[in-house]
Amino acid sequence: MILDAQIARIIEALNAGFPPVHTMTGEEARAVIRSRFTPSAAPEPVADVYDRTVAGPDGPLEIRVYRPSAADSGPVPTLVYAHGGGWVFCDLDSHDNLCRDFANRLPAVVVSVHYRRAPEEGRWPAAAEDMYAATVWAADHIGELGADPSRLLVGGDSAGGNLAAVTALMARDRGGPRLGGQLLLYPVIDADFDTASYRRFGRGFYNPQPALQWYWDQYVPSVADRSNPYASPLHAPDLSGLPPAVAVIAGHDPLRDEGRSYADALLRAGVPTAVRYFEGGVHGFMTMPTLDICHRARAQACAALTEILGPAVTK
Repeated sequence: MILDAQIARIIEALNAGFPPVHTMTGEEARAVIRSRFTPSAAPEPVADVYDRTVAGPDGPLEIRVYRPSAADSGPVPTLVYAHGGGWVFCDLDSHDNLCRDFANRLPAVVVSVHYRRAPEEGRWPAAAEDMYAATVWAADHIGELGADPSRLLVGGDSAGGNLAAVTALMARDRGGPRLGGQLLLYPVIDADFDTASYRRFGRGFYNPQPALQWYWDQYVPSVADRSNPYASPLHAPDLSGLPPAVAVIAGHDPLRDEGRSYADALLRAGVPTAVRYFEGGVHGFMTMPTLDICHRARAQACAALTEILGPAVTK
């Protein structure tokens, strides 16, 4: 296996700069991550972007809505997006670049969700319920968003990919919004820290095993709860009837094997699933816009998602 050449040149700096979050409280980790964030001086233009507050399951829920700068004639899809960050840190700003890119590249209305972060703001299933509530809100306001009701999507990266997969399960189980697809970027799918990819890439490849285990400790501290499908979707006894999926897998990622296993399980359940595998990628590489592999992955993920969606509904 070969690490991407651009990543190989910076991997030591990435590893050295990754804060020891497993020694911190959630609040301390958020402060450190936030202090290192530098917003883009020239963010990618979109037709419109605005923040608003909607009703959540336990109080107000903040979202950010992006409208694409250009779109085909007719209504566009809506992507309800959950950012990564181990359920503990990151926010609407940290993933602004990615959401702008997806809005224009698909094109789609993107609804970015600021869910409650563990542990101080809420442990499991708080974040999952927030993501589900935002998806219900988007479905109920699809006309206001100017979007196609038949092409409502959920998506997310890392812990956000977990929330997207869980939302798809919740929507099916609860008779909720009918989803047209799910976009899972190197998702957290199971609390199994002894896979081959954890053993091989749990040290020295950016997001290390102690941090990944700490994320679970903050969000789902009860080991018994971690087998609940709404925490670990790989434990769902039945995956049939879920929306088509696009899964992006990074080859040098501790989460590689669980992402592959979930994609395989979806396929066995008859769920159309497109896998885009990037051998040279590390966890989080799609939020590193200085990397060529980041843009290739974004382009391929959006192309695969567009293919499974099909054309817009004409009225």
